[in-house]
Amino acid sequence: MAERNNPRLRGAAAESARSTAAIRTARAYTNPSAEVFGGRQYARPIATPGIPGLLQHYAAYQVIEIPAERTARRKVAELNSISSRFGQQGVGRSVQADAKHAFYNVLRRREEVAHTQENLKLVEDLRRRVEVEVSVGEKGRLELTRAEAEIAHARFLVRSAQLELVNSIALLRVAIAAPADANLDPVGSLEPPVQLPPLLQMRELVLRSHPAIAQSQTDVKAAEAKLSQEHKLRIPQPTVFAEFENQPDLRFWRTGVTVPIPLWDRRQGQIAESAAAISQTNAILDQRRLELVSAVERTSEQYQLADQQVTSLQSGELRAAESAVDAAKAAYRFGERGIVEVLDAQRVLQSVRGDLLDAQYERQSALVDLEELGAVAPGGRP
Repeated sequence: MAERNNPRLRGAAAESARSTAAIRTARAYTNPSAEVFGGRQYARPIATPGIPGLLQHYAAYQVIEIPAERTARRKVAELNSISSRFGQQGVGRSVQADAKHAFYNVLRRREEVAHTQENLKLVEDLRRRVEVEVSVGEKGRLELTRAEAEIAHARFLVRSAQLELVNSIALLRVAIAAPADANLDPVGSLEPPVQLPPLLQMRELVLRSHPAIAQSQTDVKAAEAKLSQEHKLRIPQPTVFAEFENQPDLRFWRTGVTVPIPLWDRRQGQIAESAAAISQTNAILDQRRLELVSAVERTSEQYQLADQQVTSLQSGELRAAESAVDAAKAAYRFGERGIVEVLDAQRVLQSVRGDLLDAQYERQSALVDLEELGAVAPGGRP
């Protein structure tokens, strides 16, 4: 849906089509000009006046292009078209990554809602138990007050999680440009962990295949071609003309060539601008290389750290927190512990679950970013 509906992709496609049309503009020859004049001739009071009558004048002009300039102009347009296509590929990657981020964020918020609802259910069950025990005199009123306060907090967490879910669905709707009346109900799961290629290999792959690098390299070539074109434009372009005139008493025709003289303007400013543009595009190319290398290193480290955190939480802290809750519940049923101990154990479990959820989706987010960079193929394949 994102690839079909996203306005950014349509804009990038339009920009590519525009640059392709510019090639036709660069290939076009200069149109000739034609002149037609008409009027009357009147005799003046002199010794030998001209014959009065109709005057007719016809003329045509054609600019003769310099072949080298025409070739350079066409090359600039072709390179700009290639650059725009690389830009369109980059926008496509970005749109796909945004859609994936928004999709997985919805799944994350949905799990948060499920966790908070489970926690609320547990607290409500504890509250009912405490209410019964208070009514028969086994517990003091303070225990019931604590349980009611905890229910209020648990309901607040549920509402907050539901609000985050609504916001994430709205962001997904924007990412895929879904209609306003579409009922979005994403279904999916996290991708399994992958073994990343060596950092050096990913770095070389990104620098070799990322559209931003190819686009910048093409922009450098286009700037160099533009400089060549400016140098060629210093060669005067002659204009060939032919004309015919019909007077009442005579007719004549003539042809000639008009050549502009580069006396005052020798295109030094345009040449300097083009030379500066080459330096600028080279600087942009170097900057993009640095940014991509930094992004690969940062995202790779983020993925590995998140993966380690997920493994650690699943194998240690989560099991310990779940065991602590079970033990606290059992002790509470046998009267060995109060509700405070059960609530504390449940809070710890909720915190660990939240940390695990964050780590899992940080790992997924890093994988999506690596796919956008081109360091790994979709699905985590190297």
